[in-house]
Amino acid sequence: MDLDTQVKLAIYRHFAETAQRPAPAQVAVRAGTDTEAVLDAYQRLRSQRLLVLEADGSSIRMASPFSGVPTQHVVEAGGLQYYANCAWDALGVLAALHKPGVVHSRDEQSGEPLNLAVGLDGPEPSGWLFHCLVPAAKWWDDIVFT
Repeated sequence: MDLDTQVKLAIYRHFAETAQRPAPAQVAVRAGTDTEAVLDAYQRLRSQRLLVLEADGSSIRMASPFSGVPTQHVVEAGGLQYYANCAWDALGVLAALHKPGVVHSRDEQSGEPLNLAVGLDGPEPSGWLFHCLVPAAKWWDDIVFT
């Protein structure tokens, strides 16, 4: 397995186990390498659109579907609270974890809280509509906004 794959898997395992973004040193330990090699891998993963980094180049903002920063999209699963980048990613967190859970978010128009139980076979029945103003082909033009 190449280093970039090892780093990517180390990042996702850390998020899954802790619901927190990992520091480069933590990724290095998990991947069996040094911090400098991890930071180099971060840049390659970023160029492949697998990571979004903070301006410091070493803190993970997004490893979709996980968010490295607090957001309005909170996913409860296995006794932990994860942040997701968007409503769609909130469902992705549970799919990535292979666990049932509850998604907490809000309606952006009304501010109404939205809570959705999601089992292993998918979400409970709901009349909600998920709508993206930005077409998927344009998401990476400004992925943080999207």
